[in-house]
Amino acid sequence: MSAISAPIDGGVGAAGGRGASVRTPTSMALARLRRDRFAIVGAVAVVLFVILALLAPWIAPNDPYEVRPTMRLAPYGSPGYPLGGDELGRCILSRLLWGARLSLIVAFVPVTFATLLGVALGALAGYVGGKVDELLMRGLDVLLAFPYILLALGIVAALGPGTVNLMISLTVIGIPVFGRLTRATVLSVRERAYVEAAHSLGAGHGRVLGRHILPNVMAPIIVYFTLQCGRTVLSGTGLSFLGLGAPAPAADWGGMLAAGQQVLTVAPHVATIPGLAIFALTVALNLLGDGLRDALDPTATD
Repeated sequence: MSAISAPIDGGVGAAGGRGASVRTPTSMALARLRRDRFAIVGAVAVVLFVILALLAPWIAPNDPYEVRPTMRLAPYGSPGYPLGGDELGRCILSRLLWGARLSLIVAFVPVTFATLLGVALGALAGYVGGKVDELLMRGLDVLLAFPYILLALGIVAALGPGTVNLMISLTVIGIPVFGRLTRATVLSVRERAYVEAAHSLGAGHGRVLGRHILPNVMAPIIVYFTLQCGRTVLSGTGLSFLGLGAPAPAADWGGMLAAGQQVLTVAPHVATIPGLAIFALTVALNLLGDGLRDALDPTATD
């Protein structure tokens, strides 16, 4: 199978010595990823965001919902309010840390479900073909015909604002691309010799698909998963900015950005700080995705 690299010349390395380690595609991809400084920076930044979100209850200096009129629009560096106060006198740093939880959930949960559903539909369409392929792909084409943000807006508007409905809309807009990507990859893999050999040995369709096809189409899916997470962060915060996300007074980066817009001229830090957080998380996810794309590229040379 293409995912396994067999020993060459009975385990004799290129230098002629025995016992040399065999370089598998996985080890080569990891080596390329470790050499990519931008990908490492992106991965470290994403892990840091996750850690801060998980530790928010213990490291947040204040209650993110506590209103202190005396700290209204307090500048950053104020005592007890390191990043200042918002339009209601709430601690921006505390709301930023708690908002990281919601932003990461909105980024990863919809993309995970979109990946599972899209891969299932795309694999079925690409492997079975015929009328099944035609029916599934035409259904996904209908979703692709709409600009993704307009489709998300329409779904949230129909279901009503809220975090769950927001994630449903982000899931729906992610399914078509994962389905199309999986189908295209399955079509190229199902004709390979090892798949035909598995069929000739009597392997069932489920075994062929689950053991011989899907493991060999996961590389582009993993890459797109990471890139789609960054795109979903922007989509989720954008919908929250429009008032279609978590209802107030939830600590939500998009909602914080919308509230900060109202006082942008007198206290620009109220909007600038959550905006920078959204920017940093999106850039980190895209750097990691770009690094994975280069590392998993089958045509890459070391």
